[in-house]
Amino acid sequence: MDPSKAAKNIKDAVESTAEKALDKAAELASPDIPGQPGPEPAPLDEPTTPREPLPRKKDQSAPDTRSATGAPSGAPDDVRTQHGAYLTTSQGARLRDSDHSLKAGPRGPILMQDHHFREKITHFDHERIPERVVHARGAGAHGVFEGYGTASEVTHAQFLQEGVTTPVFTRFSTVLGSRGSADTVRDTRGFATKFYTEEGTFDLVANNIPVFFIQDGIKFPDVIHAGKPHPDREIPQAQSAHDTFWDFVSLHSEAQHHTIWNMSDRGIPRSYRMMEGFGVHTFRLVNAEGGTSLVKFHWKPKLGVHSLTWEEAQFINGIDPDFHRRDLYDAIEAGAFPEWELGIQVFEDNPEEEFAGIDLLDPTKIVPEELAPVQPIGRLTLNGNPTNFFAETEQVAFHPGHLPPGIDVTNDPLLQARLFSYIDTQITRLGGPNFSQIPINRPHAPVNDMLRDGFHQHAVHAGVAPYKPNSLDGGCPFFAGADDRAFEDTPVRVAEATKVRANPASFDDHFSQVRLFWASMSPVEKEHIIRAYSFELGKCYEDAIKERQLQHLADIDPVLCQEVATALGLPAPAPTVELTQETPSPALSQVGGTWPADGRMIGIVVDPDGDLAGVEALRAAIFSAGAVPLVVGPHGGTVGPLTVQRTFATGRSVEFDVLLLAGHPKPAPDALASRDDKSGAPSGPALDPRVQLLIDETWRHAKVIGAWGDGVTALESAGYSGRLTGVVTGDDATTVFGQVQELMASHRVWDRFPVAVS
Repeated sequence: MDPSKAAKNIKDAVESTAEKALDKAAELASPDIPGQPGPEPAPLDEPTTPREPLPRKKDQSAPDTRSATGAPSGAPDDVRTQHGAYLTTSQGARLRDSDHSLKAGPRGPILMQDHHFREKITHFDHERIPERVVHARGAGAHGVFEGYGTASEVTHAQFLQEGVTTPVFTRFSTVLGSRGSADTVRDTRGFATKFYTEEGTFDLVANNIPVFFIQDGIKFPDVIHAGKPHPDREIPQAQSAHDTFWDFVSLHSEAQHHTIWNMSDRGIPRSYRMMEGFGVHTFRLVNAEGGTSLVKFHWKPKLGVHSLTWEEAQFINGIDPDFHRRDLYDAIEAGAFPEWELGIQVFEDNPEEEFAGIDLLDPTKIVPEELAPVQPIGRLTLNGNPTNFFAETEQVAFHPGHLPPGIDVTNDPLLQARLFSYIDTQITRLGGPNFSQIPINRPHAPVNDMLRDGFHQHAVHAGVAPYKPNSLDGGCPFFAGADDRAFEDTPVRVAEATKVRANPASFDDHFSQVRLFWASMSPVEKEHIIRAYSFELGKCYEDAIKERQLQHLADIDPVLCQEVATALGLPAPAPTVELTQETPSPALSQVGGTWPADGRMIGIVVDPDGDLAGVEALRAAIFSAGAVPLVVGPHGGTVGPLTVQRTFATGRSVEFDVLLLAGHPKPAPDALASRDDKSGAPSGPALDPRVQLLIDETWRHAKVIGAWGDGVTALESAGYSGRLTGVVTGDDATTVFGQVQELMASHRVWDRFPVAVS
């Protein structure tokens, strides 16, 4: 094929994919409550008339239909889904029964000749692949990235040029927990994005914390072994509140910076949609003239950075352990597409690889944004849910060494280790070296790699000469010339040195940036950090570990140390180093801004005798504001003209960002402590105790509350009367919601409660 024609086909396919992705916004804009499991309502009786498989739901996407060697196939996007109305074997033979094995008589043993049983059970026995050692618990989504062109001065990477749209797949994850663990644990989150660029795949493997526990990758097994459940009992799951974790970090002062981030509100995000992302390492960019710069990558969420309170997180782990993935999928289904801006901090590529005295190769350090502003270079929009979790989210394979021309790595010793570890992991997890041919991993650029055979080889390679040089295959494949956009390893000079197992002296400062983080927190965030350290260390058994960590806290800040020591019942040690005063970095705090309401969940408590007409108008206003209204009623079905999404029995405050009261519901028939534990909560006169609990929890989690009409009476019955911070009352729903919207923009009402630290 003519190379120019092949390139045009690829360009057309990429543009088509991007256009389809951008069109999803209009397609999904209908104001429906998300969560319907299928594309059609399920009938009451089992369907018996044969029909073709149902189409995918409108919110679902699938990997682009590429060949195993990256060529656009031109096939419809459902080519890989099930086809045909009848159940078949894996070879396409139709089956008349899959409920009964073939036996020697109805009560006899199963016959070995039952090929269908053997195929079905053998495949089932091998359905699971080894889960990731880290980042096992995850959720992913399809989307599109659009370059702004603002990075063109520092990189010639094609996907970052102005107006270029690139299909992507992003996976979010926790680090420590198993696949079956809960979402809202205190942990670091992964934020990995696969860019299917025309010049080869780029994997930006990021975290929601910009620093790491260790400086050298050789210690990665140690920190993970320490954070994982104890090997003797396999507990505790998906958390760091135990002896082995704190034993390790208290013996490694380099871990203190990551630890304080993890003990902050960043450790329990409200949503993946409200989570920042950081590339952690410093990368090297190369521009069209061959000039180089050092950069750090940042993802900035459109909705701001927000977190759960510790009590909310504990509730959710029991009530809805899938909270974060459900929030992501529901937001996409509702058309509230999550968005982030990709930005870079740019530094001179100097021989010292330092900026403002900060070693850029130290993965335990940040560069404050006030010293090096984050420059936006593109926008990520996630607009398609997976069609199949295993095929896409579970099998997607990231690797920091997947780099397009214009982006290169540095000598960060943790990044260098990851360049080996990731690809080694994929070979084991995904059954061999051909994991790049799994549909979700297939590049959107032509592949002619001369790699052959191996487990799960999907390509049918032609030719007889997979080696270079050759003449039997016409010399193909050829090396790319200087003008052919080849990837080039940046010719960085490596200084003459002696082989050593050591770090540079600049890696030795383990505390100044921890003090910077503490100094940058608002008082309420400091309270949360104190509470986190107190809880986590309080779960440790050995006092020696607690005392060792308290010494580190003393070397960070005396107030932090004293408050945690008081909670632990231990004396606060004196600092062993001089405590330098650090200039706060406002960018590190989550508090103080205003953000859109996109995808926020608003619970509306209704009463059959309350203002139902006002609620109908209110729902329309909430949808118009980009949020999602959930009607909370005394029973399922309908209350007047309203469809109920949550009942007093099934709803809980942690599902809602805002609580609105449209009535004063009396105790429902199921408000019995023997039937619903929540009904045992104390309640005001004639108020359902579950509503009392909703109000109490919403209040203490610093969320906005609104009420009108009989809803004001419900507030008063619950003990909330007078002028209260973050509580809006009025005569009608429209007026109240207008004021609620203003308060929602700040996410929480943190000034509702006084704090003890400044």
